Amino acid sequence: MANKNFVEELEWRGMIHTIMPGAKEQLEKEMTTAYLGIDPTADSLHIGHLVGVMILKHFQMCGHRPIALVGGATGMIGDPSGKSQERNLLDEATLRHNQEAIKRQLSKLLDFDSDAPNAAMMVNNYDWMKDMTFLDFARNIGKLITVNYMMAKDSVKKRFSGEGEGMSFTEFTYQLLQGYDFLHLYRTENCKVQLGGADQWGNITTGTELIRRVLGPEVEAYAITCPLITKADGTKFGKTESGNVWLDARYTSPYKFYQFWLNVSDEDAKRYIKIFTLLDRATIDALIAEHDAAPHLRVLQRRLAEEVTVMIHSREEYEKAVEASSILFGGSTSEALRRIDERTLLQVFEGVPQFAVAKASLGCSFVDLCADLTKVFPSKGECRKMVQGGGVSLNKERVTDAARTVTADDLIAGKYLVVQKGKKNYYLVTAE
Repeated sequence: MANKNFVEELEWRGMIHTIMPGAKEQLEKEMTTAYLGIDPTADSLHIGHLVGVMILKHFQMCGHRPIALVGGATGMIGDPSGKSQERNLLDEATLRHNQEAIKRQLSKLLDFDSDAPNAAMMVNNYDWMKDMTFLDFARNIGKLITVNYMMAKDSVKKRFSGEGEGMSFTEFTYQLLQGYDFLHLYRTENCKVQLGGADQWGNITTGTELIRRVLGPEVEAYAITCPLITKADGTKFGKTESGNVWLDARYTSPYKFYQFWLNVSDEDAKRYIKIFTLLDRATIDALIAEHDAAPHLRVLQRRLAEEVTVMIHSREEYEKAVEASSILFGGSTSEALRRIDERTLLQVFEGVPQFAVAKASLGCSFVDLCADLTKVFPSKGECRKMVQGGGVSLNKERVTDAARTVTADDLIAGKYLVVQKGKKNYYLVTAE
């Protein structure tokens, strides 16, 4: 894939918002180094970061050299772009921990370790900013860019025009600090391109301007931005009712992660499969055509969910997520139910009616459990009738005798019972 054209690859995927004149020619001329900044305010990336990471991935696959810049110094200040409030400032120990965690995640997608000339790098701008004094910065960098130039940026104008509580001097300096990052990487790594979201255009162009003012007007430095991803209804991509969708399984389980992609709208799936997978154009076109012929089969969403879950977690975690999903909506077995971990079990049955019983009460009959100890059935008669009709299951096994004893051996993970009435009505009973 090293002979693919990076800009053309991103264009058909809908991943380019603005590109500075000359950038495409630079990338066609030679192997080029580019960087993209990542906010280190958490020890995991979330799917909002994934657009930028996929751009770095394509950049490397097209034969170029990507740098992931963790904004340790800028993370201590906070970027005003797209924000109406100042962010919390982090201490160095937290930043270092977050940096290592982010690198582990990026290593699944980028090649950091090979001896290839375009092996990826990770840098932290704290490393070159921490020893610079305020006087040095004011004298050597601050004098090169006018306040008029900085005030003209949209990210600054919005905050001055009444969004939020104004802007501190600290935040106002952010674009200069980001510009200095570009200058530093240009000098030390011959980095000629900065990549970022559309909201970063003002900060990135401050960097290209700074480079030309320091190194000369003929110096080649470029900006390429990608669109900010939204959902078809215009709401923010990557947020759910419970918050961000994280790449770290500690914060978002592979099951929840898989479900997020599986549940996107048809319109979003057509865009996301181009942005968040490495599938080629012919494959994607064929999938879209197949989906349009039978939208109810959700071919696009299934393939999107598979590709992204395998890429971020693993094939094994993807298969577990599919199996967990089939518990509610497919013909899964008792064994499948017992295989899933407790956290996923609770997520699968989130929202179904739940009852608690005392563990000491086990040893009772199934009908007593469902009609006396819980309200799965309004009466014992109704329970017996539905059991006789073959419409009741306990832990995915059909109940043939309403008088059968329910014991501690029936408990899943030593704690749970799953009762099913008909095809779609589930009840989770917790024995405490």
